[in-house]
Amino acid sequence: MACIELDRLSLTFRIKQQGRRSLKDLLVRQIFQGFRSPVTKIRALQDINLQIGEGERVGILGHNGAGKSTLLKVLAGIYPPSRGRRLVQGQISSLFDIALGFEDEETGWENISYRGFLQGETPRSIRSKMPAIADFSELGDFLNMPVRYYSAGMRIRLAFAIATAIEPEILLVDEVLSVGDLAFQHKARQRMREMMAKARLIVVVSHDLESLANLCDRCIWMDHGRIHREGAVQEMIATYSASVESNRNTAA
Repeated sequence: MACIELDRLSLTFRIKQQGRRSLKDLLVRQIFQGFRSPVTKIRALQDINLQIGEGERVGILGHNGAGKSTLLKVLAGIYPPSRGRRLVQGQISSLFDIALGFEDEETGWENISYRGFLQGETPRSIRSKMPAIADFSELGDFLNMPVRYYSAGMRIRLAFAIATAIEPEILLVDEVLSVGDLAFQHKARQRMREMMAKARLIVVVSHDLESLANLCDRCIWMDHGRIHREGAVQEMIATYSASVESNRNTAA
């Protein structure tokens, strides 16, 4: 059974200050702080309580810097919590920054293999998926060329085709619903719907409220590293949109 549970989870980043300092600053730091570099603490997430059960499709919305992507990366296990508990049952498949991490000097075919292995595929399983990945990418003979010759759009096509060849239990998606040109976006959305139909639990981060409304049945509103509100997706989108519009009018 797939499920996610966060109990009073917090995440704090500790960042050492860098840059050149004056002799006076160095002397003061040596006298009062020893040789330790000053550390800035950033509370990225605070006291998150969250339960997501099998069969749920959950969207996460909020302003830039609200903690949406950070929360998703905690769910994926990329960031360990500073405090609290994270419990995940089920195999996680994540779609983050899909256009990053290509081996530029290798061909499209070779990158399909490399990225497939990183997603947990075996040599046999990725070989069986290669024709379908190539067909979906629509890159044809370009797959025989090193990726460094690809345009940004070609990279996105190939990355999306590889990333969505998985069969997930828990699917975590961060802003990959608007990829490529209009024709490819239609294919991408159809592929996402197919993946979501197979996945047992889904969490989606997106600024595209229409996509959240179509894909999700529940929504979490993040604000300054906390869960501000949560509820049915249409209710949360309406409430969030009204809040954004109110803030815009106030600022004007």
